[in-house]
Amino acid sequence: METADLLKVLYIVAIVAEAMTAALAAGRREMDWVGVCLLGSVTALGGGSVRDVLLGRHPLSWVQHPEYLLITCGAALATIMVARYMRHLRYVFLFLDAVGLVVFTVIGCNVAMSLDMPVVVVIAAGMITGCVGGVLRDVLCADVPLLFRAELYGTVSIVTGGLYVAGKALDLPHDPLTIGVMALGLGMRMLALRFGWRMPKFVYTETIH
Repeated sequence: METADLLKVLYIVAIVAEAMTAALAAGRREMDWVGVCLLGSVTALGGGSVRDVLLGRHPLSWVQHPEYLLITCGAALATIMVARYMRHLRYVFLFLDAVGLVVFTVIGCNVAMSLDMPVVVVIAAGMITGCVGGVLRDVLCADVPLLFRAELYGTVSIVTGGLYVAGKALDLPHDPLTIGVMALGLGMRMLALRFGWRMPKFVYTETIH
């Protein structure tokens, strides 16, 4: 399988997993079925949409490929039917979430590079694609976004994007580079989950009055 085809397959798997985890978050907030669909689609497709808007890239990915909306809405609604069994698949979804993070990051970097953006914008576009969908989900559910907590999430995206851009600058072969970078990012995320690796927290309790 070509790397481009592999990325497309992993992208579909990732948006399905993101839509399903968002549907569970919607269930915890007792949203109706429309809310479940919207939250699932926003979570799965929101990062890429925000990236495209910021980069002035049109049409948006889900406008160009409306089947993505059908896939995410279908996955979110299917979650309602199988929600009682989801707790047994917790580790599967943590793994798929990590896969989605690195796949979205690489795709976002590719989009920015195709528009000849500066390196810092390329890496930022990768992180936006990988993380902003989850931020939108958490904001809509009135939670503190995972990206802003101490857990290694945004950091994994930045490292993945940075390694990918560096490899492209060194003119490394595209397919091995893409697979290698995603494997490293996935490994970093899974190790962070396994051993509880976290970024330092800033705690300030004094009042300025």
